[in-house]
Amino acid sequence: MTNSVNCGGVIIGGGAPVSIQSMTNVDTRDTKALVRQINELTDVGCEIVRCAIPDMMAAESFGAAKKLVKTPLVADIHFDYRLALAAIEKGADKIRINPGNIGNLENVRKVVCKAKEREIPIRVGVNSGSLAKELLAKYGGVTAAALAESGVQTLKIIEDMNYDQLVISIKSSNVKMNYDAHMLLKNMTNYPMHIGITESGTPRNGKIKSAIGIGSLLLDGVGDTIRVSLTDNPVEEVIFARKILETVGLREKLIDIVSCPTCGRTEINLISLANEAQDRLEKVANERQKLGLRPIKIAVMGCVVNGPGESREADYGIAGGRGEGLIFSHGEIIEKVPEDSLIDRLVEIVEQDR
Repeated sequence: MTNSVNCGGVIIGGGAPVSIQSMTNVDTRDTKALVRQINELTDVGCEIVRCAIPDMMAAESFGAAKKLVKTPLVADIHFDYRLALAAIEKGADKIRINPGNIGNLENVRKVVCKAKEREIPIRVGVNSGSLAKELLAKYGGVTAAALAESGVQTLKIIEDMNYDQLVISIKSSNVKMNYDAHMLLKNMTNYPMHIGITESGTPRNGKIKSAIGIGSLLLDGVGDTIRVSLTDNPVEEVIFARKILETVGLREKLIDIVSCPTCGRTEINLISLANEAQDRLEKVANERQKLGLRPIKIAVMGCVVNGPGESREADYGIAGGRGEGLIFSHGEIIEKVPEDSLIDRLVEIVEQDR
């Protein structure tokens, strides 16, 4: 088990639930847009939001936003230690730095002292594009071992300044390298780990890489907080991060939908029905979460071969027939419904489940 740190009331590490992070992509200097996006991320389940601080105007706006939102905010700092100091003064719940690009050790020490004074954690991080020349020479390029060693070296810089409220992040866009690096790092440190696949790409490719890269680490017990990095609206990052946690069993699915792959026995348009059920019931799931209702399981099946059996394991289920379908509740038939009304009726029944 890793150590734990407190990020604005969200515990990272120490056996706490794996938290979901994302990063704003609006201009941080636009306070109104920044607050709006932080709230959008919070509404879909983001528990920690990171904001880029490129200049002092951004630091001022970050501070103004901090007063208007409840979600813990992380200030992302590169190159200028004074921006880190300003962000901490403005109420940052955590800062993210790479000590190697902050400047000399005295500047890093000033940041560490200010973080210690405010008792906020520091996330230190490296990725495959920011390895020191010495490590690149030692390992003959970017390797898993180089990433892990770089992470430990980065931690030691701040440890030597007598501060241990740290989170470590080592990321690569190469899924296999990312996995191997974390397998090495987990035996080299007890600090909580922020995991993800950096620069994973557009949604279609990035979701695949993130699901495998993040999911494999979580199944191995590695990772205390996650970010899915997509070239997309960050709201989509949060939604997909939750799906990863649900899939590996670290979050309970509010609505778990199982559906068959179809076969020659299928006599309804199951593919369309299953996708419509997924889209519409995800919205219902969000409402159930807000109301604190129990999770439910839905089975959408194409025929009577597996339909009744799956429905016995589900709260509600569909078993398709020719142009119609049966709706089950815990394995018992409750209605026969025409195909074009199946999903409407299913959603109506689920919405009434309180």
